[in-house]
Amino acid sequence: MKAVKLRTEHMINPVGIDIPDPLLSWNCSGGIRQKAWRVIACCGNDAVWDSGKVESSVMHCRFGAKLQSRQRILWRVCLFDENDEAGEWSEEALFETAFLEKSCWQAKWINPELTHNHEQRQPASCLKKTFSLDSWKSARLYITAHGVYAAYLNNKRVSDFILAPGTSEYAGRIHYQTYDISDALKCGENELTVIVGDGWYRGSNGIDGNTNLFGTDIALLCQLETDGCVRVISDESWSAAQDGAVRFNDLQDGERVEAFRGQGINYHPVKTEHFGYDNLFCSNAPSVHEQECFRPVILKTPNGETVLDFTQNMAGYVEFTVEAQRGQTIRMIHGETLDENGNFTIANFQPAGRKRNAIRQEIQYTCKDGMNCYKPLFCFFGFRYVKLETEIPVERFSFTAHAVYSDMEQTGWFSCSNEDVNSLVRNTIWSQKSNFLDIPTDCPTRERQGWTGDAGIFVKTGLYLMDCGPVLRKWLADVRDTQRDDGVIRGVAPRTDDGSGLSGKLDGSPGWAEACIIVPYALYRQTGDRRILKENYGMIKRWMDFQQKRAQKSRLKRMLSPYKKYIIDTGFAWGEWQEPDVPVLRSLLKNILFGAPEIATAYYAYSCALAAKIAGILGYDSDAQRYKELAEHVKNAYRGIAVKNGRIISGRQADCVRPLAMNLLTGEEKRNTAMKLNRLVIENGWHLNTGFLSTGELCRVLSENGFTDTAYRLLLQEQCPGWLYEVKKGATTIWESWNGIAPDGSIRDSLNHYSYGAVTGWLFDSVCGIRVNGTDITIAPLPSVLLEYAKAAYDSPQGMIRSGWKHENGSVVYEIEIPANCEADVILGREKMHLGSGTYHFTRSAAYEKDTF
Repeated sequence: MKAVKLRTEHMINPVGIDIPDPLLSWNCSGGIRQKAWRVIACCGNDAVWDSGKVESSVMHCRFGAKLQSRQRILWRVCLFDENDEAGEWSEEALFETAFLEKSCWQAKWINPELTHNHEQRQPASCLKKTFSLDSWKSARLYITAHGVYAAYLNNKRVSDFILAPGTSEYAGRIHYQTYDISDALKCGENELTVIVGDGWYRGSNGIDGNTNLFGTDIALLCQLETDGCVRVISDESWSAAQDGAVRFNDLQDGERVEAFRGQGINYHPVKTEHFGYDNLFCSNAPSVHEQECFRPVILKTPNGETVLDFTQNMAGYVEFTVEAQRGQTIRMIHGETLDENGNFTIANFQPAGRKRNAIRQEIQYTCKDGMNCYKPLFCFFGFRYVKLETEIPVERFSFTAHAVYSDMEQTGWFSCSNEDVNSLVRNTIWSQKSNFLDIPTDCPTRERQGWTGDAGIFVKTGLYLMDCGPVLRKWLADVRDTQRDDGVIRGVAPRTDDGSGLSGKLDGSPGWAEACIIVPYALYRQTGDRRILKENYGMIKRWMDFQQKRAQKSRLKRMLSPYKKYIIDTGFAWGEWQEPDVPVLRSLLKNILFGAPEIATAYYAYSCALAAKIAGILGYDSDAQRYKELAEHVKNAYRGIAVKNGRIISGRQADCVRPLAMNLLTGEEKRNTAMKLNRLVIENGWHLNTGFLSTGELCRVLSENGFTDTAYRLLLQEQCPGWLYEVKKGATTIWESWNGIAPDGSIRDSLNHYSYGAVTGWLFDSVCGIRVNGTDITIAPLPSVLLEYAKAAYDSPQGMIRSGWKHENGSVVYEIEIPANCEADVILGREKMHLGSGTYHFTRSAAYEKDTF
C-alpha cells in the first residue's frame, strides 16, 4: 500500500502559509485497509518530525512539530496495510511557511502617488528598486498591495498569479504572497519592479460601481530575503512613476493603454504610510491563474461589425499580438451573447439605475511602432464574444482568450446517454470556474460580488465538481469580517458598499445569511475536518443570537399565538428570487410589506438544527442542547403557520420543497407534501416554477420521497422553464434566470451564474448515488428508463469513488468502485450491502415503481 495524492491544507505543495499546525492528508493506493501510518518530515538536511508508527485508518494528521517562519518542509508517508506490512514510501510533498510572527516584517508600506484628486481615476503606478547581490542559495519575495500588483525581477514576472493579492475585507485581513525567486536573481545589479493598479481596493465594486471603498490611496509592501536574511524592503529608497502605459485601469470597466509610453520615465520618491501589519495574513488558498485557452472564430455581424467568438462563455481576458504603427488604436468590448438579430450586445448585464456610467468591459489600446504584444494586467471580464474596432486588418492579429480562475482541480465527472444533460454538467462546471476567481461570486460581469446566498445554494454541488474547499474557507473569513456588530450576516462578502442607507437594510436575508452555517457544515461533511466549524462557530453563535432577537419582534406579538417567540416575519427577504412565474418586483414588495414568514422561519429552524449538530461535534454540549430545543420550538412554529390539517397550505412548489429538504414535517405531513409537490409538477406540465433557494433541492426531495420518475422528467424538460431549455439555446454556462434568452431571442440578466446549476449535485448523489459524509460513504444509485446509462466519478478526500449503471437485456447493470482503505453502504433498490474497497458489478431486474399521487 502506498500513499498518494499528498496535500497540505487540501492544497498541492503550498508555498507561503501561516498555519502553525497544518493538516497533512493523503489517499491510499493498493491494498485493502490502512492499519497504520508514519510521517517523516525534514527541513533541508535536518529531520524535524517523525510521527513514528501510528495505528489508525485515518488518512490525515496534523503536523506534529513546532514550525518556524520561513521553513520549507518536505514530508512523506509510509502506510501499513491490513496485514501490517509496510508499503513503499510515498513521493515527497512540500509546504513552506511564511511569517508566523508579525515581527518578521521589516518593510514599510509605501505610497507611489504623491498627490491626486480622489474623485478622479488614476493611471497605474510603477515602482522600482535596484540592488546588488553577490551570492545566495535561495531567495523569497513576500509582497502585497492596496490594489492589485504585478511584480517583475530583472524584467521577468515573478509569478503567474493573476490579480494578486486577490480580494478580501481589507480592514480585517490583507493577503500577502510568497514567491520563490531564487532563479530570477543574478549576481551584480538587480532591479525589482512592481506595477500597481486599483483592483478591488479602490476600483469599481459591485452593481453600483462604488470606488474608493477601502481607501483612496494604493500602496505596496514587499520584503525580499535571501537565505533567510532581509535584503530589500519597501521604504523611502524606492521611486515611482505614473506616466507609464496603463492610463486607466478598472477590474470591471477595463484598461486604457498607450503602449508607446513603456513603464514610465518621470520617477519621483515615494512616501511611507503607517498601516501596520496586524491585518496581514497568508490566504492559505490557491492563487488565481490563467487556465484554458481559446482561439476565436471571426464573425461579421448583420450590422457589419467584426466580432470574435471564442465559443465558450468564461471569466478572463484576451491576449493579442499585432504588427502596427504608433498611434493606431484597438478597441475591444467584451460581451456574453449576440442579440436576437445576431449583433453584438452588452445590454443584458447593464444594471438599471447604476450611479455611474454603464459597465464597459472594454480595452482601449494605442499601439507603438512594431510588434505589439498585449495582455491585461488589472482587469478581467465575463465574455464569449469580443467586438473589435480598429483600422488594422483582423487577419494580422493573433488572439487568445484566457480563462482565469482560482487554481482548483476538477474532482467530479458525470456522463449519461443524454448529451444535453452532459452539456448541462459542463455548463455548471464552467459557471463555477467563471465565478470562483479568488472568492465565490454571482456573475463575472455586472456584479462580481460574493453573495452569501449563491454560495450556500451551490456549495454541495461545487464540492463534487471541483476542489474548491480552500477557496470557500478563505471566503468564510470575509463573511466573518463583514458580520455586523448586532450579529447580522451581510448579503455580500467582502462588502461592495459602506452598508449605509438602503443597502444595510438588505442584509440578513433568510436563505442568504444562513450560508454562514451551511457552507462550513458542508465543508466539514466533505472532509471531516472540525477546524472549519471551530473557525466559524463564533460567527454562527452571533447570527443565532440575532435570529432569536428578531423573532421577538414578530408581527404576531399582539396575537394570542403560542408561536410568537419563534416566528420570523420582519426584516428584508430576497425570497425565492427568480421564480419564473412571479415578477421579481412583486415578490420583493410582498416580502417588504408582509415579511416572508414561511421562508424565514423555515431557515431559522434549519439553522437551529445545524447549530445544534455543530455544537455537538465541537463538544459544546450546553449549546447543542439549547439549539436542539430551540429547533423543535421553531419547527413547531413553522408547522403552525405553514401546515393545516396535515397539509402544506401553499400551492407553490418551492414551499413544498423547503420543508421536505429541511426535515421540518412529521411523517404524515411529509408524505402529503411530497405527493402534493409531485402533483404540482405534473399539473404544471412537468415544469418547475422554483427560484434560487429551492431549485437545487427539487429533484432530490422528489426522488428521496419515491417520485424519481418525476425528478427525471423535470431534469429532461426542454421547454422554458427548465434546465435543458438553455442548453437547447446554445448556452455554455448557467443562466441567472430561466429565460435568460427568451424564445424570441431577447436577452436579460447574467448568462453566467451557477445557482441553478446546483441540480448537478443531484446527478452525483442520487442518479449515481454517491454520498460522502467524512469517512462514511453511501452509494445508492436511482436508475430510470428515461436514460440508457449514467456514470459518475468523484475524487473525494477519501479517494476516487465511481458509480454507474446501464440498461442491458431487460436488466440494470451496476458498476461501483470503492477506494482503498474505505468501506461503503451500497443500496440497490431495497437491497443493502456493506462492502470494502474494490470494483463491483451487479445485475438486477429493471423494475421501477411508477409515481403515484
